Amino acid sequence: MNVRRLIPTSAVAGAVVLGLTALSACSSSDAADHASGDKLNVVASFYPMQFLAERIGGTHVSVTQLTKPGVEPHDLDLTPRQIGGLSEADYILFLKGVQPAVDDAVGQAGVENTVDAAELTTLENHGAEVDGHDHGHEEGEEHAHEGEEAGTDPHIWLDPVKYAEVAKGVGKSLEKADPDHAADYRKNTDALVNELNALNTAYETGLRNTATKTFITTHSAFGYLAERYGLTQEGIAGIDPEAEPSPARINEIHAVASKNKATTVFFETLASDRTAKTLAKDLGLKTDVLDPLEGITDSSKGADYLEVMKSNLAALQKALGAK
Repeated sequence: MNVRRLIPTSAVAGAVVLGLTALSACSSSDAADHASGDKLNVVASFYPMQFLAERIGGTHVSVTQLTKPGVEPHDLDLTPRQIGGLSEADYILFLKGVQPAVDDAVGQAGVENTVDAAELTTLENHGAEVDGHDHGHEEGEEHAHEGEEAGTDPHIWLDPVKYAEVAKGVGKSLEKADPDHAADYRKNTDALVNELNALNTAYETGLRNTATKTFITTHSAFGYLAERYGLTQEGIAGIDPEAEPSPARINEIHAVASKNKATTVFFETLASDRTAKTLAKDLGLKTDVLDPLEGITDSSKGADYLEVMKSNLAALQKALGAK
């Protein structure tokens, strides 16, 4: 989650033209193709959106993800072909505020069935701006670092309850986009929501009684999760997982760890663990992975969203001293 690069509107427009030219061989009537029995052509911005589209769409959709596995989503630069290809989609699912390049391109694509997951639930402020990066803080935290302003947190998928709300909205939107298969979309949505409800119950039960409620992370992505289950997230240096913390912040983290008996500094799979390991060594703490689930790779502790979330729960239980 390094510097977020914006694509100028003029560049996006030009890229759309180039992309459409490159894809001219595929520009025949999608409506006619779909009516003849082809799958709904779905474009998902990054993994949490892909997971929803695939699970709810089932056999009736063909899903393309804009963010390749292993690529840090916030740093994504779209190719002209990708941008042009957006206008060929039957349905686009994205989450505004996560990937500025995608937000710009989607706005230019003009696809009727375009769904912003951020509009399917309520977003909250868990962060602040520090040198262009969000810095996570939880409710009840009394201090704020110099120069910070509240920011809206887009990481809704890390809260199973909010993710279930989004799933319901996606299901309804797919029914509208492809009414011939509405019954299957409803069935798949209900099944996924039941799994997410069970995941929420597992988190509630597993984190109810712990020795501490505070966890330290290089990536301040877990504000919704922390709020949902009565925890406190302490981000080292905001939402950039590779950013170097200031000496003042290191002192703050040391004080927080001592006061709240924190045991572990968490890092993520898509970024370097150098900052986490250096800080943990200085503070005499352990390190472990807490995956923000922005992508699935061979290093992920699970094959899909549900498996990785269960791995995250196990890691939190161990770090927090679950009883």
